[in-house]
Amino acid sequence: MEVAWLEDFLAVVAHGGFSRAAENRNITQPALSRRIRALEDWVGTPLFHRTTHTVELTAAGESFQVTAEETLRRLASGRDEAREVAQGHTELLRFAATNALSLTFFPAWLRRVEATLPFNINVQMVANHMDICERMMIQGQSQFLLCHHYPAASTLLAPGQFRSVHIGDDVLVPVSAPDAAGRPLHTLPGHAGAPVAYVAYRPESGMGRIVAAALETALPATHLKPTFTSHLAKLLVTMALDGRGLGWSPLSLVAEHLERGELVRAGDESWDIPMEIHLYRSRARQSAVAEKFWAHVAGRAPA
Repeated sequence: MEVAWLEDFLAVVAHGGFSRAAENRNITQPALSRRIRALEDWVGTPLFHRTTHTVELTAAGESFQVTAEETLRRLASGRDEAREVAQGHTELLRFAATNALSLTFFPAWLRRVEATLPFNINVQMVANHMDICERMMIQGQSQFLLCHHYPAASTLLAPGQFRSVHIGDDVLVPVSAPDAAGRPLHTLPGHAGAPVAYVAYRPESGMGRIVAAALETALPATHLKPTFTSHLAKLLVTMALDGRGLGWSPLSLVAEHLERGELVRAGDESWDIPMEIHLYRSRARQSAVAEKFWAHVAGRAPA
């Protein structure tokens, strides 16, 4: 059995088919299919239902997915720890963070944590949208993930394999550019049922999942018409400033714009979406310094 077969298997799961997975893995589709067949021969049972239009996991495949993810995480963690020990860099901590939090929350939070740590750390951080950050955690490329949390929003980080601690709070507020009188150009819930112009998050964005979940489960009914879509919260703020529509933005990103009157609330507080900020880790054993860091952060987390 080869490690590459596990990576191939998880690529097919992630991309929902062999063609896109082969493109992602930079190999031909026939080569990928042969490697998946070899993995299934090694496991001793089919891992996918193959039909004309879809590729779905069998029950055995669903079970094996957990094993494949955990195996790759452990291998990556063990390799990195061995390299760090050999190079004398056992203090290295690898973080993934969603784009918005990497700009607004992470620097000050890390500074506060470091001020109370009884040891020094070397931090490596990668910022991206939630979907990629989750996959980095699943593949063991990061030890920690900093992201927003909303109970009704989906996540790829299964509770049986990952745990998190609440380290802060945030809120998504609906904002719009003002008109000449200082009123929102685009307002909730809209007028006489007319659609409201809306700058929207892409589905792979963590805040996109949160807004979608809140619109479905918690917020009043409204008819939103997307006029611009991105996974970058900061870009959506720019589009809202340009008058393209209202959008939900973390208050930490728009507080100064609101104070200066460049943006105004597009709805009252009933349209706000409260969120928590969580730090995630794998339940598998981490390096010694990562375990000490987690224990320190978890011990200082708000009740």
